[in-house]
Amino acid sequence: MHFPCLIKKEFCKTDTVVEIEQEGVDKYGDPLDSFIYEGKCNYQDSAKTVLTAEKKLIQLSGVALFIGDIAPDIPVISGGTITVHGEERQIYQGRKCRNPDETVNYTEIQVM
Repeated sequence: MHFPCLIKKEFCKTDTVVEIEQEGVDKYGDPLDSFIYEGKCNYQDSAKTVLTAEKKLIQLSGVALFIGDIAPDIPVISGGTITVHGEERQIYQGRKCRNPDETVNYTEIQVM
């Protein structure tokens, strides 16, 4: 059975570079190399004001939605960076949203 892609290609117009840090070490005990993906996504920014001792702090965050599985060899996206509009942001959370047959419909990356 074929499942429709929930992220439409015509809405993915933002150029991004995603660097995903892999968990674990290689046979020599060195950290695994980062996975780099370059492509287009649907990116949405948001901001909120948090009151601190200085009375104000603005936190920027965003969500990047990609068609399919951008990192098929990595089971879990847990950290790294994403460059959007020339700004590098930290990956807060990654999610591979799956179809009922366990294929990945789209990848969601939340940044801070």
